[in-house]
Formats: sequence, C-alpha cells, structure tokens
Amino acid sequence: MARAGRVLIISGIIALAAGSAPLLVVDHGPERVVPIALAIAGGGRTAEWPGGAIPYVWGGGHGDDAGPSLGTCEGYSGSVRPCPAATTRGLDCSGLVRWVYRLAFDRDVLGGGTTDDHVRRLRRVPTAAARPGDLVFFGKVRKRTVRTHHVGIYIGGGMMINALRTGTTIRTDPVTVLPDLAGYYRYEG
Repeated sequence: MARAGRVLIISGIIALAAGSAPLLVVDHGPERVVPIALAIAGGGRTAEWPGGAIPYVWGGGHGDDAGPSLGTCEGYSGSVRPCPAATTRGLDCSGLVRWVYRLAFDRDVLGGGTTDDHVRRLRRVPTAAARPGDLVFFGKVRKRTVRTHHVGIYIGGGMMINALRTGTTIRTDPVTVLPDLAGYYRYEG
C-alpha cells in the first residue's frame, strides 16, 4: 500500500479513537504511538485488520511484514489446548509493538524477532522519565544477558496496551499485571 494510503488509514483510526476531540495528526513519529495503540485496542480498522478485537496469538505478527498474522504452535506452552495459534490470525506481545511502531514511524523500526531482540534495539529510561509511547518490558535485562518474556506499550498513568496471553485480546492493563517489570525503553531512531 502506498505511504499516503497508510497515512489516511492511520488518520482514520486515530480519529475513531479520539471521538470528537480535536487531534493533531503528525506524519510519523513517537507522538502517534499511543493514539494508534488505543485505536487498535479499541478494534479500529486498518489495511491489515478489518476491525474488531484482535486476539492474542502465540507467534502472531512475526511475518516479513509487521501486522496480524497466523501464529505458530512451536514453543507454545499456554493453557488453552489444543494450541490455537496456527489457525488464528492475531498478534503476540512483540508482534503488537512491532506493528504499532511500524504504523507510527512509517517503517518497521523494531524489525522481526522476540522481546529480547526488541529490547536490544532500544534505550532504557528511568521509570520516573517514562512517557507514553515507551515500551514496558518484563523479565530480566542485565549487562550481558537479556531474558524478557513480555512487552507492552506504556500509555501513562501506570497503564499499558498489550497482548497478554492466549485467550485474551489486545487490551489495556496496569503495568503491575506481571510481577517482574524489567524497565521502560525508548526508540530513538
């Protein structure tokens, strides 16, 4: 899809999420992360998604292009049996942030991979300096090792938009939903 078409679609999503509130639409960048994430969590329609709730799917969103996709049952350890990932179109946590950032920055700035791969491409910020649009990682991040298992998009007020686990849809949760907060990270590309 042409860049201008994506901008129009994204503008429409943002307008739906904002309701009747005036909205400054920028061409691309960090200011768009939260409005896009809110629109997606609210069931907004895009070129990649017809609208409605997007299910969590193990391995979803990791195709060549960012966006909802079928998942994989390889490595799946969820409680829903049999594994629904290979027959369900949706996103996992890193697939969600990759897609939102691609829409916001108009290119795939996070690239493929897992939460471990994504955290390595970002700069850690102190909790007190976290701002809406930063990413919230869970697990352990040390100087020589990274072992994360979840990521969400920080929207402020201790809340994040995320794809939490099989059986849920893209949703808003407190950052305390998981006990092992690894920190807040920012893209500075």
